[in-house]
Amino acid sequence: MQVVKAGLEFAELEALRGQLGLPLDELAAKLGISRATLHRRKITGRLLADESDKVIRFARLVGQASEVFGGIEDARRWLSADQVGLSGAVPLDYARTEVGAREVEKLLGRIEYGVYS
Repeated sequence: MQVVKAGLEFAELEALRGQLGLPLDELAAKLGISRATLHRRKITGRLLADESDKVIRFARLVGQASEVFGGIEDARRWLSADQVGLSGAVPLDYARTEVGAREVEKLLGRIEYGVYS
């Protein structure tokens, strides 16, 4: 909680970008961070608390998907593709809200345990 409140370093957003293999502008759009805000954060080197929360949310999903699928490449593909279990939505798009991210986590849990319904 303290880390989120203090704000992550901009490098954490860059690291997430690297894991997902997305251009920074595209990742920022998925996180709901405007280009102008992104530019300001890059200059200051630190994200605000709400932005940090979003980065941590996505990082949590990347970690869980990597465990379920056995590596970052398969996790990246799954997180970026339409999923029947999310009514055809892309997990990274679905996870723009905490509620959506929880649904993605639940789906990953069902996949991990072989329950697809």
